[in-house]
Amino acid sequence: MKVIIFGATGTIGKALVKEAIKRKYEVTAAVRDPQRVTEQSEYLTVVQADILNPNSITEVAKGHDAIISAYGPKFGAEEELLEVTRSLLEGTRRSGAERILVVGGAGSLKTENGERLMDTAEFPEEIKPLAAAHADALELYHAADVDWTYCSPAAIIEPGKRTGQFRIGLDHLVVDELGHSRISVEDYAVALIDELVEGEFVNSRFTVGY
Repeated sequence: MKVIIFGATGTIGKALVKEAIKRKYEVTAAVRDPQRVTEQSEYLTVVQADILNPNSITEVAKGHDAIISAYGPKFGAEEELLEVTRSLLEGTRRSGAERILVVGGAGSLKTENGERLMDTAEFPEEIKPLAAAHADALELYHAADVDWTYCSPAAIIEPGKRTGQFRIGLDHLVVDELGHSRISVEDYAVALIDELVEGEFVNSRFTVGY
């Protein structure tokens, strides 16, 4: 398996790189600043790329089986997510990669009563622009002419332990017996790399939580 990961220096991106290397896949970290990549492995190659430029994506992604995007916009620049999504889709199409897997948002997942998480009274106001951008990006993937998979995390995702034990859902939030929805960054990475290999959710969204 040869995979290229964009956004490889972010919290989730780093976990994805580490998980893919753990399985001895050939990993390319595509980043704006190669010096920010601290992981070292015989299975890792680091390249410089501009995720907003489809030509740049095409160039670095050629020869890879799949593309993973762990890109996340800066606070206040949420609309850039849609530009990046269009760029990634075009770059994927041109590169010949078989599919793209996307680190998405949880806001568009449905709660028990069918309401989107981002529309609930408890959802933090300051995160709504990001949630809305992720929801719009998901619509772009639904209309795409390349094979894609969009993975929404649980409502709360934070660094923790890699247990390999979690549950999978589709468009509804995965919650535990107390109604909590959470996942560690490490287990999220396990779920996404599992999907990279197994391909159970091609051209669809899935979610993961404890």
